[in-house]
Formats: sequence, C-alpha cells, structure tokens
Amino acid sequence: MATDPRPWIAALRNSHERLASLAGPLTAEQLRAQSYCTDWSIAQVLSHLGSGAEIGTLTLASALAGTPLDREAFPAIWDTWNNRSPEAQAADSLTWDEENVHRFEALTDAELDSIHFDFFGMELDAAGLIGLRLSEHVMHTWDVAVSLDPAAVVAPDAARLVVTQLARVLRFAGKPSGDSFRVRVRTVDPDGDYLLEVADPVTMSDWVPGTDADGEIRMPTEALLRLAYGRLDARHTPAGVSADGIDLARVRAVFPGF
Repeated sequence: MATDPRPWIAALRNSHERLASLAGPLTAEQLRAQSYCTDWSIAQVLSHLGSGAEIGTLTLASALAGTPLDREAFPAIWDTWNNRSPEAQAADSLTWDEENVHRFEALTDAELDSIHFDFFGMELDAAGLIGLRLSEHVMHTWDVAVSLDPAAVVAPDAARLVVTQLARVLRFAGKPSGDSFRVRVRTVDPDGDYLLEVADPVTMSDWVPGTDADGEIRMPTEALLRLAYGRLDARHTPAGVSADGIDLARVRAVFPGF
C-alpha cells in the first residue's frame, strides 16, 4: 500500500469535487430516485457519505490527540442524518465532506507522521486512515454517478491507490460460501498481475509465474475494485473484461457487496 498520505488526500479532494459536480445540480425528484444501492435513494447515499465525513472528522481528531474513538457518539449522528429531508441530506453531505477533506489538507507533515491509530483492530498510519475514507468515498460516488450515466467508472486516480489496499478489503468482502478456486487477474490502468484465491478467507497476492490457477480474468483496475465491492453486475461490466477457464458469474457470486 502506498504510504505517502499526500496522494491519498489529493485523490480524496478530486473525489469530493466529482461528487459535488454530480449531486449539486440534482432536482428533488432525482435525489429521491434509487441509487445503485438497492435499498438507498441517491439522497440516502449522500447522507451516508455525510455521516461518514462527520464521523471521519471525529476519528481524525482522536488520531491526532492519541485518544480512543468515542464510538458511542455514532448512533446519534446516524439518527440525525436519517431524520433530515433528502434536500438537507444532499446539501449537508457536501458541506461536511468539504470540511473533512479540508481537515486532511490542512495537516502538517509532522501531524501526518504522528498518526498511528487503532481503528477496529487495524493499526493505521495517515495513509491507511485516509485510504479507508477514500475507498468508501469513491465507491459511493460511483453509486451516484452510475445512476445518472450507466457507463460511469471509478475515478482512475483513486483506483490506482485503492487497489493497493484491496487485499485487506477482500478478507471481509469475500463470501465464498463453500466455493474455492484460484484465478489469475490481470489488470490495466494501471497494469497489475494478481492471484485471487477464493477460500476462507479470500486473499489476493502478486502473481508468481508458474502458479497453478483455474482460470484468468483480464479487466481494468477500476472494474476489479467494483467486482470486490459487489458492483460488477453484467449490465455494468465494461467491454474490456474477459474471462478464460472460469465463469465470471462464479467470481461475482463471491462478492455480494456492502
């Protein structure tokens, strides 16, 4: 995983600007329309990102102060966001999101270097902490974008970074349900070559020549991310995705999304 936090902050800024350009012009009717998430409207996706920004700002303050995160504050934050109107959810989400990004941008190098934070059992440095927010942000921004443009993709600058932490995500995103196989995954933009092992847990590592595999998949890096996050259904699978020796539907079934 890339450990310099500044590129992660820059990618988060770009994702915020993309989200603002998508959400800002939406009408009341569009805000109430379904997003890619089956159970959420576009406004509810924005509310989720807004509450995440508020909680993320609290998390950053705890990380800088070296104090435990007050998780008991979360339910009240979620309740407040859930009780807002769709219009308020959208507007307040962008306000909080801007504030959260600005807080990261304002950190000095010394402050960034000082971050070593225990987050639900994960020891995170600054890049790790920002990476959690970036991965959530870009995927939910895509949830909004694809509801407006079926050909939408995950932002390339973010995809290049988020893929470096994907192995950690797969351990809880993958649900093999008794299935097991090994598949080589070759990506472009950027180029990557991985071994995806579906077992308990699901893992991903760099491909080693000579390794046995049940098949091979070729895809853009952003499509690999969407596969892992349960967002590569047949309708939203780009033409650049191909599979040999393995049924892509079988691989999709391992990643139901979250």
